[in-house]
Parts: sequence; structure tokens; C-alpha cells
Amino acid sequence: MVGVQAEAADIAAGKTLAVRCSACHGPAGIAVTPDAPNLAGQNEAYLSAQLTAFHTGARQNEMMSMMAKPLTDAQIADLAAYYHSLPAK
Repeated sequence: MVGVQAEAADIAAGKTLAVRCSACHGPAGIAVTPDAPNLAGQNEAYLSAQLTAFHTGARQNEMMSMMAKPLTDAQIADLAAYYHSLPAK
């Protein structure tokens, strides 16, 4: 089931996945485009829920829906853990 964490998230794997996200959300989770939110330090459960919503289509955004659609539950958890681990600025 999408969005349910069965095992501990892997921050290192999330960092690797986040390379795809850095064009909008920045390499350190601080947005580089005006319409993208900062992700650094964000609540892990919130990030996971939002990525899951984009993944399932419950939340719509052309770019985010496209990026989240192929993610697995584990990848969503890894990304959420990675961005949560970054210091907010």
C-alpha cells in the first residue's frame, strides 16, 4: 500500500533520489524556483503524505505528479527522511 512505511527509511538512498528534485527544490532542499517549496527540515510524515498524494493522483500538479508517479513506497519514505534530515534555513 502506497504511503505505509514497512521498514526504516534510508536517508542515503533519499539523497541519491533527491538529485532529480534539486532543479526546483535545490540541492540542499531550499527552493531555487519561486513556485517550489523549501523541503529542508520539513516534517517527515507531511512530506511522505504529500508525495503519496501526488503519486496516487489525490493531489495534482503537472510536474510533481510526473515525478512522484513512478516512486515506490520505500522511495517516498527515503525522500521524506532525507529532506527531513536537512537543516531548515
